[in-house]
Amino acid sequence: MKFTQDWFSHNISNFELIRKILPERKRFLEIGSFEGRATVWMLQNMLDADGHITCIDTFKGSEEHTILNLNSLETIFRQNISEAKKTDQVVEVLPMTSYEGLGYLITQKEQYDFIYIDGSHTAFDVMTDACMAFGLLKKGGIMLFDDYLWRDMPGVLHRPKLGIDLFLMLFDEKVEIRLLGYQLGIVKL
Repeated sequence: MKFTQDWFSHNISNFELIRKILPERKRFLEIGSFEGRATVWMLQNMLDADGHITCIDTFKGSEEHTILNLNSLETIFRQNISEAKKTDQVVEVLPMTSYEGLGYLITQKEQYDFIYIDGSHTAFDVMTDACMAFGLLKKGGIMLFDDYLWRDMPGVLHRPKLGIDLFLMLFDEKVEIRLLGYQLGIVKL
């Protein structure tokens, strides 16, 4: 497998915790896949051997990736997941914005056991992703937000925390926080 960045390994202990409390591991949704390091880990360690994961990503990067050459990002992602996936696992790739991809999944009435949000880092986009994805999450399912405490870009609007906090305020009675740190995990009640 080919990876040029590692923004995932420090989160493995959180994924292991989520794996232990996740009621079912058949259907996953990942918003923001980049080269697929998290996707590969989920395929190999978390998703059932006959499970299905849907990955939404433009494969064009965002503001913080402007210094990186991303011309072959989708190709690298697809190669990595093809090497990692088990025979009966299904990887559905939606190469589009999260707004477009989530809109499509909503019309298809999809339901997921686990949703990982790691796409855009703007507060607005994170809140939009969370609100749209929440209806796709099964009761008892887990939504995990990456970069809750991320502060690499200047300005409060570039911090996922603001968007996540607004989502939590709106859905307060429908969720329970199960993980709080650099990542934030919730269970849908």
